[in-house]
Amino acid sequence: MFEFLAHSAWLIPCYPLVGMVVSLLWTPSIIRRTGPRPAGYVNLVMTLTAFLHGLGSFPSVWNHPPQYLSIPWLEVAGLDLTIPLEISATTIGVGLVVTGLNFLAQLYAIGYLEMDWGWARFFSLLALFETGMCALALCNSLFFSYIILEILTLATYLIVGTWFNQSLVVTGARDAFLTKRIGDLFLLMGVLAIFPLAGTWDYRELGIWAQTAQVDPTVITLLGLSLIAGPMGKCAQFPLHLWLDEAMEGPMPGTVLRNSVVVSTGAWILIKLAPVLALSPLTLTVMIGIGGVTAIGGTLIAIAQIDVKRALSYSASVYMGLIFIAVGTQQQEAALLLMLTYALAMALLIMSTGSVVLNAITQDLTQLGGLWSRRPITGLSYLVGAAGLIAFPALGGFWALLKLADGLWSTQPALVGVVLLVNTLTGFSVTREFSLIFAGKPQQMTVRSPENLWLVTLPSTILAGATLHLPLLLQRLALLPHWSDLNHTLALLLSGSSLIGCGASAWIYMGDRIPKPVRIPWAPLQNFFALDMYTPTLYRSSVVLGVDWISRLTDWFDRNIVDGLVNLIGQFSILSGESLKYGNVGQTQFYLFTIVSGVFVITAFLVWPLISPLLGSLF
Repeated sequence: MFEFLAHSAWLIPCYPLVGMVVSLLWTPSIIRRTGPRPAGYVNLVMTLTAFLHGLGSFPSVWNHPPQYLSIPWLEVAGLDLTIPLEISATTIGVGLVVTGLNFLAQLYAIGYLEMDWGWARFFSLLALFETGMCALALCNSLFFSYIILEILTLATYLIVGTWFNQSLVVTGARDAFLTKRIGDLFLLMGVLAIFPLAGTWDYRELGIWAQTAQVDPTVITLLGLSLIAGPMGKCAQFPLHLWLDEAMEGPMPGTVLRNSVVVSTGAWILIKLAPVLALSPLTLTVMIGIGGVTAIGGTLIAIAQIDVKRALSYSASVYMGLIFIAVGTQQQEAALLLMLTYALAMALLIMSTGSVVLNAITQDLTQLGGLWSRRPITGLSYLVGAAGLIAFPALGGFWALLKLADGLWSTQPALVGVVLLVNTLTGFSVTREFSLIFAGKPQQMTVRSPENLWLVTLPSTILAGATLHLPLLLQRLALLPHWSDLNHTLALLLSGSSLIGCGASAWIYMGDRIPKPVRIPWAPLQNFFALDMYTPTLYRSSVVLGVDWISRLTDWFDRNIVDGLVNLIGQFSILSGESLKYGNVGQTQFYLFTIVSGVFVITAFLVWPLISPLLGSLF
C-alpha cells in the first residue's frame, strides 16, 4: 500500500488542481443558490487528500534512494521536453509541509473570510499556490521549474489583488508582479544559456555535469549571476524586496502561504542548482553578500515599523537572506532545515497577528496593547511562533541556526557574527511586536477584542503544537545531532543572543519606563530605517525615472521620426496626386506624349552606363 502511494506521488499536485477547477464552477449564478462556502469546502477536502497521500508515501521513501520518473510532453526537431520527476524523502517532505500549511490556511480562511463572497476565486488561487509548489517540489527540470515559478508569480498577482476595488491592493499586486519580472528576465537568460553548455535541464544531470565541467570563468560567472537573479526576486532580497511588503495588502490567509512557503520557492531553486553555482566563486560571494545585507538590513527595518504586517514581511526577507548565506557557503542541509523551521514559525506568527487584526480592525502597533488577558490563546500562539523563529533552545529555529553557524565556525567566523547579530535583532523585533500587542494597557481598539471564532483560533493552535513538536519529529528521523556532539560554545552564544535581544526589547517595550512610541535620539537614522532605507525613493529616482525618460524618448522618436517619415510619404503622395490631376486634359496626343517621354527617360537611365564609356572615348 505504502509503495503504491509512493509510486503514485506524482498525483499529489493533481488533487489541489482538481479542487481549483471545481471551485471555479461556483459562478455568481450558482452562489445565489448555494452561497460561496462549497468552493472552500471542496478545496479543503482535496488538500487533505493530498496531505494524506504524501503522509502515506513518506515511509516508503524514507532512507531509500530517490526514484526518478518521466512524463513525456513534447519532442520535436531534436528538442525533448520530457518532464522529469524526483520522488524522494526531501521532495515528499516538502509536499507535506506545503499541503499541511495550505490545509490550515484554508481552514483559517473559512473563518477569516466568513462574510466575503469571493470564495470561489480566492480558494481556487490558494489551490493554484498549492499545485504549483507541490509540482515545483517534485519537478526535476530547471526549464519546467521556471514555468512553474511564472505560474506562481501570476497566482501572487491575482491573490494579492483579491480586493481589487482598493487602490493600495491594485498597486501592491502590480508592483509584486513587475518587481519579480526583473529577476525572472535574467533567470530566463540563465535557463536558456545553460542548455548549450550542459546539454540538459535535469537537476541530477546538471550536478553530474558540474563535477567535471570546464567552462570559461567569465561565462560561468555571468551564468551564475543570472541564475540567482530570479530567486532574489522570489525571496524578496535587496534590492528586489519591496514587493513582499506591498503584497501584504492582500487577505491574511493568502499571506500565510505567501510569506511562509511561496517566498521560499526561489530558495528551493538555489538548493537544486547548488552544484552549478559552486563553479563560480564570485557567484557564491555575491549570494553571501546579498543574503548578509538583506538579513541585517531587514531586521533593522522591521524594528522601525509600526505596521505589524510590514514588520513580518521584512522578517521573511531576513530568513531568506540567511538561506542565501547557507547556499552560498555550500550548506544545503542547513538551508533545508531553515526553510522548514521558518515556514512553520512564520505561518504561526501571521495567523496569530491576523487574528488580532481581524477584530481589532487595525494593524497599527501604536493602537494595540493589553490583549494578553483577553486573548491568551492567540498570545501563546504568537510566543510559540516567535520562539520557533529565533534560536530558542530547543525549538526548530535553534537547531537550524546552530547547524548553519556550526558550518561557518571554522571556515568563515565573520558570518557567524552575522548570524548572531541577526538572531539578536530578530529576537528584539518579535518581542517588540508581542509587547506592543499583548502587553501594557488596553487601547481604544483593543478594549473589546475577544478570541475569534474557533475556525480562526484552531489552525494557529494546531500549528503551535506542530512547532513545539517539530524537534521531536526531527530527532525521531535522526536529523538532529546528539547533545554531546554539539558545539557547546556556539549553542551558548546563540542562546545568549536570543536572551539579549528578547530581554532588551521586553525591558524597553513592556512597562512605562520609556515613552511610546520609542524614538532614538538621532531622527534621521530612525527615518532611514522606517522608510526602508529610502529604497522606494531610490527606485523612483533610478528605475522609474529611467523607464519614464526612455518611454518619453521612444514616444518622441515614434511620433516625429517613424510617424513623420510615414506622414512625409503620405503628403508627397497627396501633393503628387493633386499635381497630376491637373494634367488630365482629355487629349489623347498629350497622354501619348507623356508615355513616350517617360519611356525615353527610363531607357536613357538604363543604357547610360553602357554608352558613357563610348562617349568618353569620343570626346
